[in-house]
Amino acid sequence: MRPADQRSIDERIQTYYGETFDEGARLTSRSAQGPLEFRRTQELIREHTSCGRLVDIGGGTGVHAKALQDDGYDVHLIEPVQRHVDAAREAGLEATLGDARDLPVTSGTFDVALLLGPLYHLASATDRRLSLTEAHRALKPGGMLFAAALSRNIAFASLSLAQEIPAQMPDDWAALLITGTPSPRLRFPAGHYHTAEELYEEISQAGFEVHDVHGVEGPAGPLLEMANDTDDELLEAALTIARAASTVPGIRDQSSHLIALARRPL
Repeated sequence: MRPADQRSIDERIQTYYGETFDEGARLTSRSAQGPLEFRRTQELIREHTSCGRLVDIGGGTGVHAKALQDDGYDVHLIEPVQRHVDAAREAGLEATLGDARDLPVTSGTFDVALLLGPLYHLASATDRRLSLTEAHRALKPGGMLFAAALSRNIAFASLSLAQEIPAQMPDDWAALLITGTPSPRLRFPAGHYHTAEELYEEISQAGFEVHDVHGVEGPAGPLLEMANDTDDELLEAALTIARAASTVPGIRDQSSHLIALARRPL
């Protein structure tokens, strides 16, 4: 099974985020998993950076960017969906319409780059490499990159769990499991699903020094995805599990999101 045509994915992104899905609610109120993802991602960013110039590439409505700006980061958000750009500006952020593969920024001007969405919307390794190369260009020498991906293991579980075991594995199951190619049956406009090891390799090949790849939500994340609300005690318990499992090979892939921490060499 071949990867989907990127032009088709780009068009679906505009429809999905521009007309259908409320990205602004995803990290806050859509499910209990959202605050878990938000808290753990913010924690990792703040543990490895201090206030400086930050570019949030594919930053959606600016939920992460706004929290960082409020704490003193100088934030510039770049996003391909106009609806998101408008929402980010309304939140008080500097936001520009743009594509991760061709950033409208001057080279070497940022201390931190967030790439928390583009990699899983790009089907080809060539396009993913281009977005990473652009992030590398935007960063100052020594600047930090935080690059997210969607876990192949969780995607396969979502596709196959609670299904009868077929006598022969369906082609879309096999393509997802072996190559990370999304099933055409999915509504979500995904381009690729990663393993932690593949994410590490792609970022390293783009010229970064990779510190590690973390599982963001931990094994409790998929359970909280089914909950509309949760109390602080349960969220803290999920965070404890996420921190403990964060870089454990295999276990980190049980998080819905993976995030690589890397540095542009000096």
